[in-house]
Amino acid sequence: MLYYLFEYLDKILDVPGTGVFQYITFRSALALMLSLLLSTIYGKRIIRFLQKQQVGETVRELGLAGQNEKAGTPTMGGLIIIFATLVPVVLFAKLHNIYIVLLIVTTLWMGIIGFIDDYIKIFKKDKEGLKGIFKVVGQVGLGLIVGTVLYFSPAVTVRTDTSTSDIFRVPTETVILPAPVEEKSTATTIPFFKNNEFDYAELLAWTGEGYEKWAWLIFIPVVIFIITAVSNGANLTDGIDGLAAGTSAVSVLALGIFTFVSGNIIFSNYLNIMYIPNSGEMTVFIAAFVGSLIGFLWYNSYPASVFMGDTGSLTIGGIIAVLAIAVRKEMLIPLLCGIFLVENLSVVLQVSYFKYTKKRFGEGRRIFLMSPLHHHYQKKGYHESKIVTRFWIVAIMLAILSIVTLKLR
Repeated sequence: MLYYLFEYLDKILDVPGTGVFQYITFRSALALMLSLLLSTIYGKRIIRFLQKQQVGETVRELGLAGQNEKAGTPTMGGLIIIFATLVPVVLFAKLHNIYIVLLIVTTLWMGIIGFIDDYIKIFKKDKEGLKGIFKVVGQVGLGLIVGTVLYFSPAVTVRTDTSTSDIFRVPTETVILPAPVEEKSTATTIPFFKNNEFDYAELLAWTGEGYEKWAWLIFIPVVIFIITAVSNGANLTDGIDGLAAGTSAVSVLALGIFTFVSGNIIFSNYLNIMYIPNSGEMTVFIAAFVGSLIGFLWYNSYPASVFMGDTGSLTIGGIIAVLAIAVRKEMLIPLLCGIFLVENLSVVLQVSYFKYTKKRFGEGRRIFLMSPLHHHYQKKGYHESKIVTRFWIVAIMLAILSIVTLKLR
């Protein structure tokens, strides 16, 4: 909203200095600072409100050290993240930008699903929370919305021919260059390869001429799968103090670099990557989101004063998935969100191996002492703080490696 006010002051009234709001970097910095302030200052008030409403965590008996001390700790702290993200976005972002609209819808959509889940656990005294089928339906519904908008909206275009703009050429003679073309495309990026654009439509090439118009049959299910997988991965990672918020902040910060360079014609030309018009505006949202996650850590670091609950974890996963898809970096998710992937895999492997051995030997056996993976290390006697710190370090390494793919091909 402030963006439109300052745009009016600059273009209509010509007030000096107001044009600075046109810069994404400036608005991102403001969004980051405001989200930090909101999450740290107003976060305490939200925690007090949750305590008054007796929104306390019901801890399952898992035989983990320090587990019983966490009983009664306020949950639904994801409300802090959502609040501290959306307020700066509404103030500083271009609200007519299609990517910002999608991210706001994602935040509210997944936040509502997570809130319902937490509400059932706390007030209905049902430890299982929202039935898994309803969670999946909600995730699939969001995937349908995001996939449909990204595929059919005329505002979502890409340019892979950034080299034809010849930005860095020293003008020595008059040359008429072909006009750059922005086009609808289901192309994405394959990391670590040169000429690394892959079009989902190519998977239907065997059907014959005109196959491109049916690309949505591939693209939309892929979007649904990614959103479901990443949101569930974030949900599983939220098991000990500061783990999900810290690792997510690192991943989102890396995505911020991708959105900034992909939405800037000069940087995309220099890096020889896909240029995605208007995607740079997502940097403002990312700045606000990172600020809210870091501010949330003020209260969520060990020993936690509040838990994010499914209200936060499902929202975090949904946002990361949509960001990666929008900036055409979804194939980097296994690397960028490696912590989520490993946590997911540890559960899948544990359950599958237990069922297999029980069927074959009559007795279920386990690969890990406990899953998800962070509980395995708790069972081995590692302190929560040490586990979280080491997971953060791994997340930073994975984020750096992901950023390196911009040039390492």
